[in-house]
Amino acid sequence: MSGGRLLARASVAPALLIVAWLMVSLPLLLAGMFSPGPAIALFVPVATVVVWLGLRDRRRDPDEEDPPEGPVPVPRWVTVSVLAIVLVFLVFQMIMSSEQIIVRRDPASYVQFATWLNDHGSLPIPQMRWAFGGGDPVLEYQSPAFYQRDDVIWPQFMAGLPMLLALGGWIGGTYTMLAMAPLLGACAVLAFAGLTARLVGPRWAPAGALFLALSLPMLWISRSTYSELPALILLLGGLSLMYDVRAEAAWGLPQSARVKAFLAGLALGLIVLVRIDGLRDVLPVVVIAGLLIARRRRTGLPLMLGLTIGVGAGLIEGFTLSRPYLEYLHASLDPLLLGTAVLIALTAVMVVVLRWPRTAKRLRRLGARVSAGRLPNAAAVLTVLLVIAFAVRPYVQTVRRVPTNDDDRLNAEFIEATQKLAGLPLDGTRQYSELSLYWVIWYIGVPAMLLATFGAALLVRRLLRRGSPEWLLPYAVIVFTTLQVLWRPGITPDHPWATRRLIGLVLPGLLLFAVWGLAWSFRRVRRLGYGRRLTNAAAVVGVLVLAVPITISSAGLMFTRTDQDEVGALRGMCQKLGPGRSIVVVERVTADRFLQVIRSMCGLPAARTVDGARPADIQRVAGKIWAAGRHPVILGAEARQVSPYGQPVRIVELRTRQDERTLVESPNGSWSLNVSVWMSEPPG
Repeated sequence: MSGGRLLARASVAPALLIVAWLMVSLPLLLAGMFSPGPAIALFVPVATVVVWLGLRDRRRDPDEEDPPEGPVPVPRWVTVSVLAIVLVFLVFQMIMSSEQIIVRRDPASYVQFATWLNDHGSLPIPQMRWAFGGGDPVLEYQSPAFYQRDDVIWPQFMAGLPMLLALGGWIGGTYTMLAMAPLLGACAVLAFAGLTARLVGPRWAPAGALFLALSLPMLWISRSTYSELPALILLLGGLSLMYDVRAEAAWGLPQSARVKAFLAGLALGLIVLVRIDGLRDVLPVVVIAGLLIARRRRTGLPLMLGLTIGVGAGLIEGFTLSRPYLEYLHASLDPLLLGTAVLIALTAVMVVVLRWPRTAKRLRRLGARVSAGRLPNAAAVLTVLLVIAFAVRPYVQTVRRVPTNDDDRLNAEFIEATQKLAGLPLDGTRQYSELSLYWVIWYIGVPAMLLATFGAALLVRRLLRRGSPEWLLPYAVIVFTTLQVLWRPGITPDHPWATRRLIGLVLPGLLLFAVWGLAWSFRRVRRLGYGRRLTNAAAVVGVLVLAVPITISSAGLMFTRTDQDEVGALRGMCQKLGPGRSIVVVERVTADRFLQVIRSMCGLPAARTVDGARPADIQRVAGKIWAAGRHPVILGAEARQVSPYGQPVRIVELRTRQDERTLVESPNGSWSLNVSVWMSEPPG
């Protein structure tokens, strides 16, 4: 197998494997049968078929003979360099990975969700009120990311990532589950290299992989279990498959092209099963699929079918197993669903209109005039002006959000606390969204941002002149998502936390534009007649000009380990609690952090007391627990909180580091994190 073919196949294989696993796992979870036996038994044959169909390449080896679209010989050093970068990234991230399993933010919530699936294979999570003597008015069972509804508990997030993490849990327990984050991060770097090779050129794939691997958002996010990682793999893999569809069609292989179009649509659609806001990212795919159908391309219907199945799977899971989460997001989700429905309707109208012969002829004439007119140049200028507008935005706008519910108020309190620590004016309504472009510059540097702008402007000019058609779908997806994220990030604005919004597509997309701009400049220099040595040296200098600012931005956190020793601390806690216990947590922060941990990792019933609960109420609950044939255990953050009910004993004493929180500058350090849990056992 040639180096080019190896890189092409390896870069889409992770997406295909994720597609196979999700399509097998979701029906089992919906049926309450998500367990290792049936999941793996079904996954092996499904993955074999999906990977074989997705990687099958009936074209002659491009390293041996040129394809219809031109020569693309790929030196072996390209593939070796990419794989070396990916391997070094994986090993380094494994060493630096966190153990974020105490529920403070999303990664631990995903781990606890996955741990429950790992051991039980079904949803919802029972409250187990029987273990508290039938429940009591002073008891609650919910905690952050785990909603209490009637007599059950529903996890907050979509099930895509937890189903992937559960596979790691089955293989090697919690540590292997946590190791899935660096593995997914390395796969994302590999997928990005593959897309760079296809759209920019194979020789630029190592540079693309290096830039993304060195960026702080990728380093940070692939050390913990974030949903952006599998979503990014599916997105990059889907776009790469769509590029391969064009190549298959150019070789006169329509059947292979249709199969890959279906798999591409499926990969892109399944992003919604991982992240519900992924629906926004795939909206341009609907329009492109409609255009292919309107132009009677054989790949249009398979693409639309795969996309529909993938998105449908995500929505089915969301409205059956994650409904409380979708209800929480209704203010942003309802307009997105409505906009999606409108776009689908407009796309259907577009297909009908474009398939009408007279309209098609008129539009072809109009397109010819547009491509030869001023619009391409105007679009390029508009691209630059949009970037300038985002750069000027902080000087003309301050984005605020007035709290309208309890969650908004908690978020405002969090922002005020972060402002106080940073010495900033206190204003919990500030969202800092106006700084979004500067967030990007923090992490990729000014040279990359300028080249990305230049590349995006040239590409839109080419596309409107009917050039570089392979860029149409990637360009539409990147620009559509980037503009929305930059305008309204929709996330708590502390960093590095807020980089989650950027790594989903904004940073990889802009880096792709930057690499394309660099490659275009290099080719222009070569066409001027300069020798190979000089042009190669210029290319190396260009790569360094982009890589150095990215590395400098990441240096502060690159070698900083956070959230360590949590697995050992919680295993020790579970051993000290012992079997046959019913846990009542009397302190708010401890309940927020440990309620689901106790259920998932210790396998014990857990509840929390409502605000205003008195010692007499807790004594009454303890009596009910004894009457139910179990031993009550009271937990709190301090000895004085549990001492009224028995002898206090410390069962968790964790001293570690956590991520820094910054609002107006890039993060470059960490903060201390101390966690203590005390227990007492009321006498029977």
